[in-house]
Amino acid sequence: MDIPEGYTAVTPWIIGRDTAGLIDYLKAAFDAVELARLANAEGRIEHAEVRIGDAVVMMFDAVSHWPPTPALLRLYVPDADATHRRAVEAGGTSVTEVTHLFWGDRVGRVRDPFGNLWWIHSRVEEVSPQEMERRMSDPVFTKAMEYVQSMDLFPGR
Repeated sequence: MDIPEGYTAVTPWIIGRDTAGLIDYLKAAFDAVELARLANAEGRIEHAEVRIGDAVVMMFDAVSHWPPTPALLRLYVPDADATHRRAVEAGGTSVTEVTHLFWGDRVGRVRDPFGNLWWIHSRVEEVSPQEMERRMSDPVFTKAMEYVQSMDLFPGR
């Protein structure tokens, strides 16, 4: 399979109402680098791309009659705590604080100002299948999973 240089096998799309604002947020929160922005004569962004880490994220302004379609994205970073803090400082809302989970990741979730939900992960340890199974009954890790699973990802709906 030929994949264009700089892309991965899967490229997410974010469709929203304010792509220009989203790009600004992604730059502030995740050090995104803008790769492309094409707008029509009315200023509606018809295609944009940013690079976050080693991935390209594409986006465009929704057609007016489309319903809101929030994206849900997983982002691996070197320091989930620092990135979570920065994403909130840039205007996002914490959905779950960064939590150490049984498979070896620290994970926090942030809703950006445009309604998209970001799972911010850092791998902090390699965990064997046997240890994962043991941790699934460890009160520390079961409480952590209960916390992250109890959050309402779409409040008010």
